[in-house]
Amino acid sequence: MKRTLEILALFLSVIMAASCSVAGQATMKPGANAPVYFAMEEMPDLLKCLPAPPVPGSDGFVYDSLRYEWGKEQRLDPAKAETVFRDALWQLDSVIAIFSEPFEMEITAKKTPQIYAALLNGIATIELIRIQPKAYYHRERPFVHFNEHMLTTWEEEGIAGEGSYPSGHTMRGWSAAMILSEINPAAADALFERAWEYGESRVIAGAHWQSDVDASRPAASIGYAKLQTSPAFRAQMKKAKKEFRRLSD
Repeated sequence: MKRTLEILALFLSVIMAASCSVAGQATMKPGANAPVYFAMEEMPDLLKCLPAPPVPGSDGFVYDSLRYEWGKEQRLDPAKAETVFRDALWQLDSVIAIFSEPFEMEITAKKTPQIYAALLNGIATIELIRIQPKAYYHRERPFVHFNEHMLTTWEEEGIAGEGSYPSGHTMRGWSAAMILSEINPAAADALFERAWEYGESRVIAGAHWQSDVDASRPAASIGYAKLQTSPAFRAQMKKAKKEFRRLSD
């Protein structure tokens, strides 16, 4: 079984790539691959919105440590481990493919261009708010703190020096669920169930503390509330809903 997981991890590491998104309503910034509706400085400040992460010795940190051990136990379940491997992929197209399943419609740039654009650019906008707190707190990741390997070992080198709080993966998953459930309200239960699991995958992987993940869900909601004030986003969502109705008939 261990050998099977190692092979799967190696396979996924080959196809994994970093994805980063920034840009204004109709602008792009260096390194961006998705336009966004607001610049980072226009987004809410999570340093003012959310509490600081737990510090070593606090009750919150004790809980985080217990959840880290819980995550290690979950790795023994092959089905959960396989989900964690898949959820670790960072490309936005990977996130979209994962959430296409509970959405019950394949979402691609070719087949559903309007839904795809709303989701891709919406997530790229919301996730901008994670940059400042990650840099400010620069929280040590659990696998670094305990000097142990993650389940998704290929990630270690790339994220060891990056702040743990909040979780970018969790924010992406929760953002996807919010956007897609607005387009298809009937799928909301399944979408948020998958989004919750998507965040927990990061605890099981050893990439994040539980409090990182827990803070990331309201963080994404804060970003989504700001997104609602963009006329361009609202216009794109109108197109996405129209496309969904047409394809659902």
